[in-house]
Amino acid sequence: MRVLDDVALFTWMTSALTQATEEHFVGHVMFSGHGCTFALVRDDELVHPVLDYEQEPPQRVADSIDILVPAFSETYSPKLPLGFNYGRHILWLEAIKPEVVSRADAILSYPQFWSWKFSGRKVSEVSYIGCHSHLWAPLRDDFSSLVYSRGWRGKMPAFERAGAALGNWEIGPDRENAVPVVVHNGVHDSNSALYYYRSLGFQDFTLVSTGTWVVIFNSACPLEALDEHRDMLANVTVDGKPAPTIRFMGGREYDIASDGWNKPISLEAVSRVIAKRVFALPSFAPGGPMQGFESRFVGPEANGEERAAVALLYVVLMTNLSLDLIQSENEIVIDGGLVKTGLFAELLAQLRPSQPIFTSATAEGSAFGAAALVFDTLGEKPFANETNEAASLQVFGLEAYRDAWRALIDIGEPELARPRKELQA
Repeated sequence: MRVLDDVALFTWMTSALTQATEEHFVGHVMFSGHGCTFALVRDDELVHPVLDYEQEPPQRVADSIDILVPAFSETYSPKLPLGFNYGRHILWLEAIKPEVVSRADAILSYPQFWSWKFSGRKVSEVSYIGCHSHLWAPLRDDFSSLVYSRGWRGKMPAFERAGAALGNWEIGPDRENAVPVVVHNGVHDSNSALYYYRSLGFQDFTLVSTGTWVVIFNSACPLEALDEHRDMLANVTVDGKPAPTIRFMGGREYDIASDGWNKPISLEAVSRVIAKRVFALPSFAPGGPMQGFESRFVGPEANGEERAAVALLYVVLMTNLSLDLIQSENEIVIDGGLVKTGLFAELLAQLRPSQPIFTSATAEGSAFGAAALVFDTLGEKPFANETNEAASLQVFGLEAYRDAWRALIDIGEPELARPRKELQA
């Protein structure tokens, strides 16, 4: 089992927080984290190192634990590989080290692990527990049958809202000269971004939150439209409401498909690869709506900036497909790292001319959402809507390129689409 170095992470965090306090007079700290990770603790220590979620249980273990997870109709958590459902990784640990899970007095979600490390309080938070974990039943607003059947309910601390003040972290050479920093309950990162844009006044909209993952929320999508085989799920907002979601590992896939390109991509390079009909086909990472497909390139060989342009077009087309599957017809807000490419939102705007597409000037909705939750606790609303509407690029041939890409992956009509391995079953 691969594990995270929590000691090194804690050392780095305390150093960074101390520096921020000294240089910027920081008085509050909040944790926003990716979905899928948990910690087992007892009293004031870990009982097992935190697992790296990007690892698959051995097949013999997977066969025995995967039959235990609840139905999609209960949790709206699809069965995903690796530790993308962190209930699956708890089951794995329980299967090989039952004494570890038994010894723990609390199962903490990852942001709550860090909230506890800095505040001393063990709490739960609904947006993270409700994030494709198998641990939450969103229609019941309660833990899932898995939690009750495995006897984990008593290990789940009481809930606190994301952003709630939990305690203080003392910074200074000694107790007498310590500076208190208020520690606030953490949150799931993409749900944090969703909260931020709602706090700015967006209501009926689709959020495309980008980073390692592209996570797309559309609350207007009916739950019955969610297809568990397409990595579609119901996330849970910080207020405990189901949020229909589709996702794929877009940032990771871009890095792999582009061969690590980290420079700007010109519109000319995009036009050249469209004209040459160079395509990247899914999937370059686990999960996502095209599971069961093996990544490949089609067409003339592309290198350097042109390969990066193919990778960018791939992520745009996967996002566009995902928006179709999540039935997005309202306005779109794009947040996160892919905004910085300079062409992502504009290419998507060309493919979806009936939907206004907005991008954030900050491109860091997760961090701003965490801050907004803290400010809510303090009774303040300091943020203004500074999003900008993206203009369509009108790249010649883009629509035909999209149609050819969909034909190559044999997707058919989006509402009828199923992964290739299911069609052959």
